Amino acid sequence: MVTADLMEKLGRIDFFGLTIPREYGGVGMSLRQYMHIVETLASQDMSLGILALAHLSIGIKGIVLFGNAEQKRKYLVPAASGEMIFSYALTEPQTGSDARNIQTVAAVSEDGSHFILNGSKTYITNANYAGGLTVFAQLDADKPGFMGAFIVETAWDGVTIGKDMPKMGLKASSTAAIQFQDVKVPKENLLGRPGDGFKIAMVILNYGRLALGAASAGMMKQSLLDMNDRAASRTQFGVPINQFELIQEKMVKAKVYGYVASAMTTFTAGMLESDPTAAVAIESSHCKLFGTTRAWDTIYDALQVAGGSGYLTTQPYEKRLRDFRVTTIFEGTTEIHSIYPALFVLRTLSKRLQAEASGRLSQFFALVKKMFRRTRWPITFDATMMNCALRFAKASTRRMRLMILIGFLIYGESITRKEFFLRRVTTLSLYAYGIIAVLAKLEAARKSGRSINAELNVLAYFLEEARQMRQQNQNVFSTRQERLHKKITAEILSELESGVSAEVN
Repeated sequence: MVTADLMEKLGRIDFFGLTIPREYGGVGMSLRQYMHIVETLASQDMSLGILALAHLSIGIKGIVLFGNAEQKRKYLVPAASGEMIFSYALTEPQTGSDARNIQTVAAVSEDGSHFILNGSKTYITNANYAGGLTVFAQLDADKPGFMGAFIVETAWDGVTIGKDMPKMGLKASSTAAIQFQDVKVPKENLLGRPGDGFKIAMVILNYGRLALGAASAGMMKQSLLDMNDRAASRTQFGVPINQFELIQEKMVKAKVYGYVASAMTTFTAGMLESDPTAAVAIESSHCKLFGTTRAWDTIYDALQVAGGSGYLTTQPYEKRLRDFRVTTIFEGTTEIHSIYPALFVLRTLSKRLQAEASGRLSQFFALVKKMFRRTRWPITFDATMMNCALRFAKASTRRMRLMILIGFLIYGESITRKEFFLRRVTTLSLYAYGIIAVLAKLEAARKSGRSINAELNVLAYFLEEARQMRQQNQNVFSTRQERLHKKITAEILSELESGVSAEVN
């Protein structure tokens, strides 16, 4: 746990007010500036990074974006000073990524002056540090997803915070369950309008996922420094181990993936700076998926390069592994983000088709028209490699459109359950977005007068990997391995069922 003394010191250096506007006592950092801070924090101590992320990126973000003047005055001032730390309370014991179907409810009181909140939340970061919560609850049992977002103070009657959960890592972070029993929430503590809760929750999550992408970039940059130091000083067979290609490969991937993750988060942060509630669900999902999965591999590689000493608790590697492991779980698991962008596109497209055309045949022709509509990308670069990468991104986008069209025709409504197919579409989208983000970063550097020759090699390396991934993920039909997967799964389930029946008998 973070001590009260350390909390006070963090408050004095404006740690809790980095992104809060100056008029409420905050520092007023831009989102891109904050992403840089998150990179640095995560590389030094992930627990401390999570404390800030849970408070700033998601805890108070609903108030910053959707709060009225009175709500902001009342809560952002103590939040900025650290007097009132905030948490984000969405996840429940039986509901994680399926946020529309949370069970916590809020009913209007008989006199209409307040809401009565009942339910439970779990795995809430900052729970035992928090003085305030952004809580999400259903407002109508007959309309799942018709939710409210509420500012709830932990000192109120009926709010019970459990003991901190014993965790694999992030020991300094507080994670606990929270119970709400007949909690009286004043109506003025509702963010936005009744029914806006789900939208507010999703907008806030964009910021949380973005911060995880930045934290991932920071961890990869630190891991590269560690690998470089160790590989230069460790000698085997008469030469430093940085002369071995398999060690070099780990270092190259750390450099490339760290650069791409940073580019993706910066590019997405720029969109949100232009429009704080912009629809960047796919982009933030890509930042989270790419960053956390690559950083996990990179932290593992850093321990591997350290050899036997990397396994010792006196070295930082095992703590980083334990602390970082949860990032592939919270803010949406790796499995969810591996299919979510494709699902998002399909569901959005389906809604538009239903609104624009009636009947299966009419929808089919409308779909074909949308899929083959010419996309204009009126961009050219001075560097040949950058133009080559741009052409690849365009081609990948066309391929995704074609896959979605053919997938609709083949799978129909069952397409949303074809997770291998959805993952392939998402993979193409992720690499295309990564390339676009890197191109934006390179062009900004070039315009500032800085040489980008070394960074063009990073782009070329990532482009080569993107080509390989497109080759592996451009099929619409199931691969042989996926078909075998279904057969073996059936065998596993049958064996388990037989085993349960045998135990019963």
